[in-house]
Amino acid sequence: MTSATLLTPGSTATRPGGDRPGPTTRAAERAYVQVLVVLDTAVLAVAILVGYVARFGDEQPSGSEIPYVVVAPALLLIWLVSLRAMRCYDDRVLGYGADEYRRVSAASLRLAGAIAIVGYIAEFGVSRGFLAISFAVGTVGLEVARFAARKRLHRARDRGAGWSRKVLVVGDTAHVLELVHTLRREPYAGYQVVGACIPDALLAPVPQRLGDVPVVGSFRGIPEAATAIGADTVAVTASGELTATRLRRLGWQLEGTGIDLVVAPALTDVAGPRIHTRPVAGLPLIHVEAPEFRGGRKLVKGLVDRSMSLLALLLLLPLLVVIALAVKLNSRGPVLFRQVRVGQGGKEFGVFKFRTMVVNADALLAELAARNETDGLMFKMRDDPRVTRVGKLLRKWSLDELPQLANVLLGQMSLVGPRPPLPSEVARYDGDVARRLLVKPGMTGLWQVSGRSDLSWEDGIRLDLYYVENWSLAADLAILWKTFGAVLRSRGAY
Repeated sequence: MTSATLLTPGSTATRPGGDRPGPTTRAAERAYVQVLVVLDTAVLAVAILVGYVARFGDEQPSGSEIPYVVVAPALLLIWLVSLRAMRCYDDRVLGYGADEYRRVSAASLRLAGAIAIVGYIAEFGVSRGFLAISFAVGTVGLEVARFAARKRLHRARDRGAGWSRKVLVVGDTAHVLELVHTLRREPYAGYQVVGACIPDALLAPVPQRLGDVPVVGSFRGIPEAATAIGADTVAVTASGELTATRLRRLGWQLEGTGIDLVVAPALTDVAGPRIHTRPVAGLPLIHVEAPEFRGGRKLVKGLVDRSMSLLALLLLLPLLVVIALAVKLNSRGPVLFRQVRVGQGGKEFGVFKFRTMVVNADALLAELAARNETDGLMFKMRDDPRVTRVGKLLRKWSLDELPQLANVLLGQMSLVGPRPPLPSEVARYDGDVARRLLVKPGMTGLWQVSGRSDLSWEDGIRLDLYYVENWSLAADLAILWKTFGAVLRSRGAY
C-alpha cells in the first residue's frame, strides 16, 4: 500500500509507491539534485585541500602507509557515498525544513567517527589533524552550500518558477480553501495548488472554482483527476466522506503512479519537535507535547540572552555614541525614548529606543489616526510626518532598537520573542492573542524576519503565537541569523 504522510509545518511528503518522483517534476528535481551533487563535490574537494595545506603546508607527509594522493580522492568518494547513504539527496527533505541540514551533518559526523575507529584499529597512519580539519571545514561548507542553493530555489519559487510540487487538494470546500491559503502563504515551500476534488454532493454540473482553484473532480475519480491536471501530489484534508477505508484505497490506487499522497491534519501551527506519530492498532496517532514555558531550557535561554546582550552592548558602544550624537543634533528633545510596554505575564516595563520622532509625537497621533495603514490594533504609516530625518534612517536599518539590549540585560525582554505590545493593545486582546504574554517579548522575532510592518495584523499574531508555543534555542539562533538579512533588505521597516 502507498504510504501517507502527515503534512505538518516543517515536514515534507513521504513518497508513495517507492522513491520515484512525480512525472511533472522529474526533470526539474533531477536538475536540482545534480546541482547539489556538483556543489557538494566542490565543497569537499576544497575542504580536503584546506585540511592538507593546513596540516602539512610545504612539508612532505610522513608516517602514512597510504600516499595522500590516494587518501584525498578516496575520502572525497567515501564522503559523497555517505551523503547518498544518508539520503541527503532525497526530494522529501530538499528545499524546506531542517531535515536536510540534519542529514548532511549526520552523514559527515558518522563518517568521521567511522574513520576514526577504523584508523585506530587498522593503524593506517593518516594524520588526525588532516582529517579533523577536513571534516570541520567540509561539514560547515556543505551546510553553507545547501543554504545558498535553498535560498536560490526559494527565490525562484517566489517568482512562480523553480522546482515545485503540483498539488491536487481533496476535501470539503471549507477545508480545501483553508489548506490552499496555508500552502500559498509560504510559496517557497514548493507546494503549488493546481486543482481540487470535493465531495460528490457538492459537485455541480457546471465548471466550479474555489477561489481561483478549479474543481476538477469528485472523490470518485481522484487518481484520474490528478493525472489529467498533471499533479504529482494529492493532499487530503478533512472530510466526512473520506473514511479510513476510502483513504486506504486511494493509497492503493496511487501505487506505482509516482504521485505522492499526503494527509493534512486539522492541527496547524505546531512545530515538528512537538509532534510524535505513533502507530496504535494500525492508526497513526499524533501525539502533541505541551508547550514549554519554564524549566531548564528557559533558564539557559535567559542566560544566553543576558550574556549576548552584554557582549553586544560592549562591542556596539562606539556606534551607540555616534547615533546618540546624531539624534541630539538633528532635533530637540531627549536622545532616548522610553515607552511603556507589556511584558511576560502582563507586567509593564519601559522599553528603550533611540528617539526617531518629534517630542510631541503622541499628541499628534489623534490627528493621524484616520491615515493608519495597518489593520488590527497597531498604528503604522509609511510616511509618518512625526518621524525625523535621522529617525527615518535609524528605522530603515532598525538601529533605533539597539538600546533594547539594555532591556534584555535587565531581564525584561529576550533577544527573540513576540513584539512587545502597548498597554492599549493588550486591553483589547482576546483570549487567543493574550497567549503572546506567556513569554518575554523580543528585540526580534518571526514577525521581523517575515516582513514586519508589511504583515497584516492577523499574520503577525499568528507568527507570534507560533513562536510562543514552539520556541527552541535552535530556532532562536536561526531567527537571529535571518534578522541580519531582514535588516539589510529593510523590508517592512518604516
